[in-house]
Amino acid sequence: MMPTNTKTKFELKLGAATREAFGKALVELGRSTPSVVVLDADLSKSTYTAGFAKEFPERFFECGIAEANMVAIGAGLASAGKIPFASSFSVFLLNKGFEQLRVTAAFPRVNLKVVGTHSGISIGEDGPSQMSIEDLSLASSLAGFTVISPADEVATFKLVKTAAEFVGPLFIRTGRAKAPVIYSADREFTIGKAIELVEGSDVTLIATGLLVAESIRAAEQLEADGISARVIDVHTVRPLDRDAIASAAKETGAIVVSEEHLVDGGLGVRVAQAVGETHPVPMEFVGIQNTYAESGTPDELLDKYGLRARDVAAAARRALARKR
Repeated sequence: MMPTNTKTKFELKLGAATREAFGKALVELGRSTPSVVVLDADLSKSTYTAGFAKEFPERFFECGIAEANMVAIGAGLASAGKIPFASSFSVFLLNKGFEQLRVTAAFPRVNLKVVGTHSGISIGEDGPSQMSIEDLSLASSLAGFTVISPADEVATFKLVKTAAEFVGPLFIRTGRAKAPVIYSADREFTIGKAIELVEGSDVTLIATGLLVAESIRAAEQLEADGISARVIDVHTVRPLDRDAIASAAKETGAIVVSEEHLVDGGLGVRVAQAVGETHPVPMEFVGIQNTYAESGTPDELLDKYGLRARDVAAAARRALARKR
């Protein structure tokens, strides 16, 4: 596991959306790596690939509203030695492009990077047809795929650049809403290595994406009640940092997994599998509970569907009660 921040208080000021950080990283990659090319499905202003398109028009491919075709084209470019980043809203990229992701990218294990934006329910008023709450599950089911879900703009920027150096098919999940800044600009990230953000001995709060910040807030709430909560950011959902999870289970004896995703099939399922195989302990899961969300503001939706710090803290108390 990467180094711990210890129990320092986090300010958690709002920063840029992770989709914006993705766009900035692409432009830098374009300048430094001529083999990087970008594909989009008629959403370049929303996915923030427009910056790359403006600076490198000859290396940008507008595929129209045809996500499956875009994936296949990207796989072909990867087979020709390019480093393609194919981007669209996660719900369209994974749902419409799944067969092509499976057949043209996963099966031959080509060097295709797919980046889904507007993930989860924090997309807000656009409603359930555009909310991707299955993408981590779908991407993780593709044999050979690496799956990344960064928590803030720093993590996204660094992990997109790392993804360009990584060889193999890879999915990155980003969001529309502005995300609290957790990391300093000098933080380094390693694919497959979780980051312990807060030390703790009573319970471990494991999270990804927007729920990392909520878990930090939950740890502060629990600390006020005399409960010591460890917080771990799992920015790489696959491959999972099983050593970090096993250590957390053994050392704290209770785990809560939180994600802006269906609890059936997301990070929680993967963590539970690792816990069951290494050191079984009481577990609780915070996420979307077998439903599709309504339309509303991001804050309204996160409140209504139980994805706040208070919900993580309540789950931790339930896990602790079972532990005792």
